Amino acid sequence: MVKVPLLSRRARWAVPIGALVITGSVIAGSLVSAAQAVPGLPARTPAQLLEQVAGSSAPPLSGTVVETASFGLPSLPGTEDPTSLSWLLTGSHTLRVWYASPEHFRLAVPAPLSETDLVRDGSTAWLWQSRANSVTEFSLPAHRTAPAAAPVLTPQQAAQQVLAAVGPTTSVSVASNVTVAGTAAYALVLAPKDARSLVGQVQIAIDAANGVPLRLQVFARGASSPAFTVGYTTIQFATPPSADVSFTPPPSATITRVNASAESAGTDHAGQDHAAPGIAVTGSGWLTVLELPSAALTAPSGAAGSGGSGGPVSVNNTGGDSAAVISALLASATPVHGAWGAGRLLRTSLVSVLMTDGGRTFIGAVQPSVLYAAAAAQAPVSAATP
Repeated sequence: MVKVPLLSRRARWAVPIGALVITGSVIAGSLVSAAQAVPGLPARTPAQLLEQVAGSSAPPLSGTVVETASFGLPSLPGTEDPTSLSWLLTGSHTLRVWYASPEHFRLAVPAPLSETDLVRDGSTAWLWQSRANSVTEFSLPAHRTAPAAAPVLTPQQAAQQVLAAVGPTTSVSVASNVTVAGTAAYALVLAPKDARSLVGQVQIAIDAANGVPLRLQVFARGASSPAFTVGYTTIQFATPPSADVSFTPPPSATITRVNASAESAGTDHAGQDHAAPGIAVTGSGWLTVLELPSAALTAPSGAAGSGGSGGPVSVNNTGGDSAAVISALLASATPVHGAWGAGRLLRTSLVSVLMTDGGRTFIGAVQPSVLYAAAAAQAPVSAATP
């Protein structure tokens, strides 16, 4: 459905977090009650459901998506800013969707006393941030998707990227039918075969009539309740009014104009980034490990939360509450060492983060041993200058 691959500069360092959310990830919370009668639907095999999702195109629709984020992390500073690090990692978030076609849609993220909207109307896209009273107008070349605005995923986005992991390392099955937002749906279950993945299974509810993913839930290994849920709470399969997928900047807004064709280097014809600058990828599928550039987490020796051997571990070029959030995370990390070196390990039921004293950071929805192997395999990166 709607693709929003490009992150703002302020949120770009958090690409690994978004990748983990999609590939099997780290957030917690339940969204939709399962205490409903099981709908009767014609039997479908896993292969048929996979084919239906792959071969279907999203019909016009509008609805409300809710995502609940709780990484099992220590208490983090609160914020109402939807581009802040704390907002991305915790809490329950709502996304309003109006979708007429790939070239005409609106995504809106409401927050107390503010709203962030992404609107695409043909070859032009607008990013409206009411808190700053600012509008960014993007001129889009052919075959280019709109820039990112919403830190929350639609179920379609999440499902498309999780399904890319389906292969020999994944067990695929069908669970009992479910009802999501009043719509009868099949439940497709994906489970990593490798026990080194912290993901137990991913369940995708697929609309029986249209093949549209309505909900995605992630379960930690051994858990009986979902650790991440993003799904529609309301949905209507009808073309939204044209007023809902068009935009006129407020007269008082500050407007910045961007020619997106000038930013197309490093992207494919679908407009998707192959990789964020400086981020290295080790492994694949459920065992993917991301290495952040040393500039993402660097600080003077002895700074709050540095710990360990006093190596560079803090925040650089982040905004909002990022410094306070990362300090809180570092304070809860445990000193570790091995053949790869020394550092600190932060671990939850769904994510492991290794921060080396040499300034490297490895993240994955994997057992710590996988991170240690990735750290040992990668050539050491020079520590950032204090």
